[in-house]
Amino acid sequence: MIKSVSSPTNPLIKNIVLLSEKARARKESGTFVIEGQREIGLALKAGYVPVTFVFNPTIVSYNQLLEQFGNILFETEIVEVTNLVYNKIAYREGTEGVMTIFKMQNRTLDQLKWKTENPLILVAEAPEKPGNIGALLRTADAAGVEAFIIANPNTDLYNPNIIRSSVGGLFSNQVASGTTEEIISYLKKRKVTIFCATLDENSESCYKQDFTGPTAIVVGTESIGLSKEWIVAADKNIIIPMNGQLDSVNVSVSAAILLFEAFRQRIKN
Repeated sequence: MIKSVSSPTNPLIKNIVLLSEKARARKESGTFVIEGQREIGLALKAGYVPVTFVFNPTIVSYNQLLEQFGNILFETEIVEVTNLVYNKIAYREGTEGVMTIFKMQNRTLDQLKWKTENPLILVAEAPEKPGNIGALLRTADAAGVEAFIIANPNTDLYNPNIIRSSVGGLFSNQVASGTTEEIISYLKKRKVTIFCATLDENSESCYKQDFTGPTAIVVGTESIGLSKEWIVAADKNIIIPMNGQLDSVNVSVSAAILLFEAFRQRIKN
């Protein structure tokens, strides 16, 4: 049965706004919101469990949703809303007329599953900006990494801005988080070579490294770089050779350069 909501003050609508704006609300409820058909499809494919579908029938019909998402709609609360209500909860331009409340997943290190014995892993220490995290997720997906791991996270992964800027990369990648100490122990126990991107004077060119074995590429923040703990734990500290007067580039750009050098080496072998 499809329910109808026409009031912006309806409790469901208030809850969606709260989940979109407050990390605390997401944490306490164990739920979050996704807007957009592609992103919802990727979340479903990744095994996320939907709680409520909300759609604007003037933009997308129930039959179109049924065709795209299938029988999962029969197992989920379905709510149609008016233009007025949908405009209140939509946070994207060019909206596709559907939002879904999903249950969160556990994203601990022990949940990661390796598809190969030769993984390529991206680790980001304490990234703060949702846009950077989204760009890192897109890059990780494009480079075919086994997992994207966040050390000492400062931002809620289910922030709508991360989901939006990653274009669903949050769901197409394996993502986990932990403390720096936990992640270093995890990688060393699995004999993954740790390459830390740092401006340390002893760093070697990334183009002189062998990334064809089990590899973790670790990047830090643009403001302070990596913590000493990572630099000491690294098997190799590496640097991207540059010709300009500045000594750094955006963290997502740095990660892309390093990951695609690893990708280039791997497709050659």
